[in-house]
Amino acid sequence: MKLYTKTGDTGKTSLIGGRVDKDSLRVETYGAIDELNSFIGKAVSELDRALFKDILVDLETIQHELFDAGGDLANVMKERHYKLTEAPIEVLEARIDALSDEAPPLEKFILPGGAPAAATLHIARTVARRAERQMVTLMKEIEDVPTIVQKYLNRLSDYLFAAARVVNARLNLPDIEYIRSGNVFKK
Repeated sequence: MKLYTKTGDTGKTSLIGGRVDKDSLRVETYGAIDELNSFIGKAVSELDRALFKDILVDLETIQHELFDAGGDLANVMKERHYKLTEAPIEVLEARIDALSDEAPPLEKFILPGGAPAAATLHIARTVARRAERQMVTLMKEIEDVPTIVQKYLNRLSDYLFAAARVVNARLNLPDIEYIRSGNVFKK
């Protein structure tokens, strides 16, 4: 099987049920989700399997969910069944709470960084936010898109932030506070 088809040589790409320009907002949005998935894969490769077993399980599940989200966005058929549901959002919320309880208390903005895996998770977080912004624009322009993807991306970026902090905490690396930050995370 050849990996190239030559069908995209004219600047068009195939969706599930149609073709569009490669620079369409729909393609840009699921492309950002694909980029996000790649950074999560990079973080997985940087995590110690024994120390971060729970986070690794989370991230593998998330990678599958991101494929679901991208596929849902690529589906333009009249009759659609979307794969992404509310259930993964509820799981993310529970994991965010658990990870937040494990990390040191947070009062100020922090700089992305620390351990290589934490830094990669922070990159993934920012890509998730970009994908979410693109999704919001897509929802304004096209009414028939699965809006659950935006909600999932919003929650996922919070999860990635919490996971990055826990990676640093388990490795005894303190978060570096932004020096001009006020106390913004007071309860």
